[in-house]
Amino acid sequence: MIDLSLNTDLTRKILTDFIRSEIGRAGFSRAVLGLSGGIDSALSCALAAEALGAENVLAIRMPYKTSSPDSLAHAQLLIDQLGVRSLTIPITEMADALIAHEADMSNVRKGNIMARCRMIVLYDQSEAFKGLVVGTGNKTEILLGYTTLYGDSACAINPIGDLYKTQVRQMARAMQIPAPIIEKAPSADLWANQTDEGELGFTYEEVDRLLYLLVDQRYSPEECVEAGFDPGFVRTVINRIRRFQFKRMLPPIAKISNRTVGYDFLYLRDWGT
Repeated sequence: MIDLSLNTDLTRKILTDFIRSEIGRAGFSRAVLGLSGGIDSALSCALAAEALGAENVLAIRMPYKTSSPDSLAHAQLLIDQLGVRSLTIPITEMADALIAHEADMSNVRKGNIMARCRMIVLYDQSEAFKGLVVGTGNKTEILLGYTTLYGDSACAINPIGDLYKTQVRQMARAMQIPAPIIEKAPSADLWANQTDEGELGFTYEEVDRLLYLLVDQRYSPEECVEAGFDPGFVRTVINRIRRFQFKRMLPPIAKISNRTVGYDFLYLRDWGT
């Protein structure tokens, strides 16, 4: 049986304690995050506000010229509900300065540019606000590599990175995230009518059940097929997990010395503090 249900009260406590502890041990008391109007960033924002206090959270909306007006409106719903600080910093001029160099640039390349422009804004505001950047990527996206390296994947800590998308929805309901955010189709909003599930080719509910077996339960591909999953679907998902492993790792360093960073020179994040 595949059971992705959560004890939402316990999970809420674990995640808020995590945010408070990790930001505090780095010497900070504030958080900065991008608020897209989607469910993942909404949950991260709500958890950060509960952990640190709304006055210590800066939520930044970063629209591009093709962004849906609903994205801004839904983000505002959460800002008003939580009482967090907020800024709106459009990225159109930043992104278009690079996009203009190639007339036939693909949507994927444009989307990556937008994601990395937003990362620049977040880390600039991190310095200005004196807060750490809190991530908004869920476990499903991380495993599938459905993220932009040094774009939306860039953060100091990630409270929701061990929650599958369907579990993010459970937590969002438990934390009373506004209904329009929970109910709309997941989208990175990088181009008109783009949806996550349309781009991936399968639903989050379907892939979460398979990922749970492959990752959490350590099922083999053959066991997943025996459990009722289509063999082609299993191969597709496994190939994505393997192909995008590099996105989940720090860049490898060629070993020359006796103590190489990341191999032999290993300390916890708060070493020396």
